[in-house]
Amino acid sequence: MSDLRLGILGLSPGNGHPYSWSAIFNGYEPEAMADCGFPAIPDYLSRQSFPADAIAGARVTHVWTQDEALSQKVAAAARIPYVAPTPEAMIGHVDAILLARDDAENHLALARPFLAAGLPIYIDKPLALSRAGAEALFALEQRAGQIFSCSALLHAPEMRLSDGQKASLGDIRHVSARVPKSWAKYAIHVVDPILAALGDAAAGPPRDVCLFRPGRDGHDDGALTVSFRFENGPSCTIEALGEVAAPIEVGYFGTAGFCQTSFRDSFTAFRAALEVFLADSVKGRVSARDRLFRAVEIVSLGHRDT
Repeated sequence: MSDLRLGILGLSPGNGHPYSWSAIFNGYEPEAMADCGFPAIPDYLSRQSFPADAIAGARVTHVWTQDEALSQKVAAAARIPYVAPTPEAMIGHVDAILLARDDAENHLALARPFLAAGLPIYIDKPLALSRAGAEALFALEQRAGQIFSCSALLHAPEMRLSDGQKASLGDIRHVSARVPKSWAKYAIHVVDPILAALGDAAAGPPRDVCLFRPGRDGHDDGALTVSFRFENGPSCTIEALGEVAAPIEVGYFGTAGFCQTSFRDSFTAFRAALEVFLADSVKGRVSARDRLFRAVEIVSLGHRDT
């Protein structure tokens, strides 16, 4: 059976996923990848063993970015054979799309032609910044499971609560999480794991929402703290710390104990998320709609006053 053919779209500022995601399928050229502009990517790729650690059964065969020279650079680093002149030029030549841009405001326009063509599409986090944005995307879905999106941290083993940890916590009464960079692009990295950990306790609309913007010296770096209460569950505070260096971590406070999860392994998380996309959306028909709308509901809290 032939490998699945994937097309990848990029590149938004500060987001190196076209390089890293493609390399997870194709392997990479070390010298070219070292010049990608995202030092963490060649660093964690160098700790893997290729081709053994690549995802088998699929290849990124086409790339498009907003700049042909940039597309050629991604192609050279991640061994992508074809540079597409336009996104739509991939249609008919690929089996699925990786929309590897985290500028949610552009997701609808970029995804539209592929959704119309019936291609399964992995839309980088966050899917949308509002329910209306998510609804506009899903209105174009041709079949269940065509749209996939998540923070890869949803699939990071170190961000999950084990059954033993859950038991040691008792009733979870508060969750506290922090991420670097902006709320719009990074809050989803803890929202997805928190919703997965809480399960039914995270059901229902968020209550008692409070926003705090640090506004350091009049400079808006996207920093934002959002506090709220799950309707039938714990209170929650999520801090996006803007330009402050910070780990991605979640603390769970229960009646019997406390535990903290901290993100460490980008390669494993990205690889796992891409494998779920292939299984659920490309080969399967597993809808992520309910999970995605729940995550967007929390992310949208940070945009209530914008």
